[in-house]
Amino acid sequence: MALLALLLVAVLPGAAGCREGGEEPVRIRIATGSPTAVYHAFGRSLAAILNRELPNVEASVVVTAASAENVRLVGSGAAELGFTQADVLPPAGATDPAVVAVARVYDDLLHLVTAAGGPVRSLADLRGRRVSVGASGSGTSITASRLLDAARLGGADDVRRQHLGLDDSVAALRAGRVDAFFFSGGLPVRAVEELARDLPVRMVDLGDWTEPLRARNPEVYVSRDIPRSVYGVDPVTTVANPNFLVVRADLPEALIREVTRLLMERRTELAAAHPAAGRMSPRSAIVTAPLPLHPGAAAWYRAAKP
Repeated sequence: MALLALLLVAVLPGAAGCREGGEEPVRIRIATGSPTAVYHAFGRSLAAILNRELPNVEASVVVTAASAENVRLVGSGAAELGFTQADVLPPAGATDPAVVAVARVYDDLLHLVTAAGGPVRSLADLRGRRVSVGASGSGTSITASRLLDAARLGGADDVRRQHLGLDDSVAALRAGRVDAFFFSGGLPVRAVEELARDLPVRMVDLGDWTEPLRARNPEVYVSRDIPRSVYGVDPVTTVANPNFLVVRADLPEALIREVTRLLMERRTELAAAHPAAGRMSPRSAIVTAPLPLHPGAAAWYRAAKP
């Protein structure tokens, strides 16, 4: 650890400055998402681990609109780490060279939530209705828009779209201001869990739409189940896609090797913050196409031999 501290001071810009006789901390800003969504819970737990176990590191979380904004923040240097859905990223060869991967962390499942007694029972029933498709800059908005296009509901008059974040979507459904909302997240999504305890809700089955989406976006989408045990409502099959923890490519190899080590070795602690984090493994974490792994992450996985 002492060697790591010296390496960080030597390599990171500004890390060698003095503050009241001590070294400036190495700042790691983790771009997450809504405070009631998985990215934020995962990011807070990861920040706590980094602060506790890495010398001279000051990790914090940033509340964002999620995936697309997170990639932009990491790429611009406004954040060091961030979470993103795979379908937000451009194809291989067209990705931002400033953004690389630490790990594939878990799969996001697309939720289409509506009132149990309402008229929305299938994707086609969204025609003409008020639907939150996720906040602008979120992975939800990208996945939902692709899904509506595949279902020929992508026209301006087909669905009365509202771009609300998760918390505002839940509030709008409670108040009857929307007929349904989309949200893409790892199971369980706490805000959806709380909504389902307070209000009879229905999850709309989207399993038939995985293949049409894959035809347009090869190798991104898969089908996953939301069982009754998650929210206490009828089980459904839906569309899912991988999530990555991404990082600025110019961060020191020594630092990202340690971040990767803690990400993998503290999975039990991370899972206590959110069960989705416990689904990581070194074997699945290295599958990050279209992004390359950061050299520090790659070095750790090579040594671990997943």
